Amino acid sequence: MAEPLYRRVVIKLSGEYLAGSHAFGIDQATVDRIADDLIAAQKLGVEVAVVVGGGNMVRGVDVSSKGVSRSTGDTMGMLATVMNSLALEAALQRKGAPAVALSAFVMPEVCELFTRAAAHKALAEGRILVLGGGTGNPYFTTDTTAVLRAAEIGAQAVLKATNVDGVYSADPKQDPSAKRFDRLTHSQAIEGGYKVMDATAFALARETSLPIIVFSIAEPGSIGAMLQGAGRGTIVAG
Repeated sequence: MAEPLYRRVVIKLSGEYLAGSHAFGIDQATVDRIADDLIAAQKLGVEVAVVVGGGNMVRGVDVSSKGVSRSTGDTMGMLATVMNSLALEAALQRKGAPAVALSAFVMPEVCELFTRAAAHKALAEGRILVLGGGTGNPYFTTDTTAVLRAAEIGAQAVLKATNVDGVYSADPKQDPSAKRFDRLTHSQAIEGGYKVMDATAFALARETSLPIIVFSIAEPGSIGAMLQGAGRGTIVAG
């Protein structure tokens, strides 16, 4: 078995993916499969934190386009990420994995508050971190949250788990001639305007010298494969 390339990572998981084949909500079979992948990744000797999106329930931008203020819409979206985090935490614990959900919001009846000290303590105890609530501020995406949390906890990379196997020059589902990149710099990703991750996230990753690995989560075992350097994806670094 190949040694993992990184010892501590943040995995960014889209909320939409948790819906499985459905248009809305949480598909338990999908959550369970992702939990299996996270447990397998941890067994490689990697400390794992997960930042979960909320698009399977609420997207702040969509809500605000219908009359709700952007700040309120984004807050609703961040609360959706907490619900997703609780679902993933429960799936991990049900499978016997030590896991803890930490939220950017103070909600002691629901889950613990994210602090660097709490995150480091949980990782030292061998727990998988599930980080909800975004940054706790409107106008910031969960992509940016993933990079921010990675910098805060001293992670060595951000793994962006998405529905395509890397960064393309255009949407490969709409443009068959789209080129897939094996490697990009942070600056090239920003200048190219590639939509797989927002520019703020790429800029923060550049500032903090964090590599971002973009890959498809569709195949079981894909997280472990990327950690061992065997998977197919795009590395954004340098």
